[in-house]
Amino acid sequence: MEIKKMLTEIHPKLPMRNKLRTKDYYINQLGFEIFGNIDHDGYLMVIKDNIQIHFFEFKELDIIDNYGQVYIRTNDIDTLYQTMLDNNVDIHLNGKLETKPWGQREFSLLDPDHNLLTFGESIM
Repeated sequence: MEIKKMLTEIHPKLPMRNKLRTKDYYINQLGFEIFGNIDHDGYLMVIKDNIQIHFFEFKELDIIDNYGQVYIRTNDIDTLYQTMLDNNVDIHLNGKLETKPWGQREFSLLDPDHNLLTFGESIM
């Protein structure tokens, strides 16, 4: 008996304090595009390749207490990392590109609201 797969995609929702700043960061530094043709008040959707991230407004967010995290898989980590460096994107102090013991090459960065984005490619 074949089991039908029901889950098809995931679109993480992360907090943002300032929509314009978040939009600028994801569009102009990370190379995402706006998703959708309606500008929702207090909500932002961006897309790059097959990755879609949503943001909800949380003006009172204390970035020190923000634990928003997303792990994004890639098939060309070295080029992606170099693109981030070329675009002057700040790489997380402890998130430089390296090969991890669990078989991934990864790097991380923090967005303006301290949401942690980790990019990884399997080396196995």
